[in-house]
Amino acid sequence: MATLDISRLTPKERLDLIGELWDSLSAADVTLTPAQVAELDRRLATFDADRRESIPWEDIDTELDRRSR
Repeated sequence: MATLDISRLTPKERLDLIGELWDSLSAADVTLTPAQVAELDRRLATFDADRRESIPWEDIDTELDRRSR
């Protein structure tokens, strides 16, 4: 197996490589601990609750435009 001297890569090339490696994994390749699953569930519940109280961007943009006149 050939090795890659990553120190010769630019920061952008290294970031691109990280992305390619991450994208090469399937969901089955990435296992979560029970604590991570619980945290994701908590964040999703918070996201859903916050979304119900959110204001559409168009409304905010209209209000900002109105205030800048």
